[in-house]
Amino acid sequence: MTYLVTEACIKCKYMDCVEVCPVDCFYEGETMLVIHPDECIDCGVCEPECPPEAIVPDTEPEVERWAEVNREFAEKWPNITRKGEAPADADEFKGMAGKFEKFFSDKPGKG
Repeated sequence: MTYLVTEACIKCKYMDCVEVCPVDCFYEGETMLVIHPDECIDCGVCEPECPPEAIVPDTEPEVERWAEVNREFAEKWPNITRKGEAPADADEFKGMAGKFEKFFSDKPGKG
C-alpha cells in the first residue's frame, strides 16, 4: 500500500504533509504535490495533516488514476522536504470539484 495525492490538492497546496513525512517522498508541481509511490513507507502520518483531505491510501476506490499521476510526476518534479508557502487564494479552491481538468499544470514547482 502507498498513499497518493488527489486533485483536492490542486491550487491548495498547503504543504502541511511535507513536514511530517519521515522519508521525504513528496514532489512539488506548479499547482499540486505528489507522493512517489515507491518511496512512501505507508506510515500514513501525512493523511491527517492535509487540510483539503487530498491524501488517500491506494486502497480507496477510484484511485488508479491518481497512482499514475503521482508516479509520473514524482519522476519529473523536484523533491521537497520543507513546508513552503501555500497559495494566497488556496482557501478559495478547497473543496472545488473538477480541478484537474481546470487547473492542473505539468510544470514543476519551485522545489
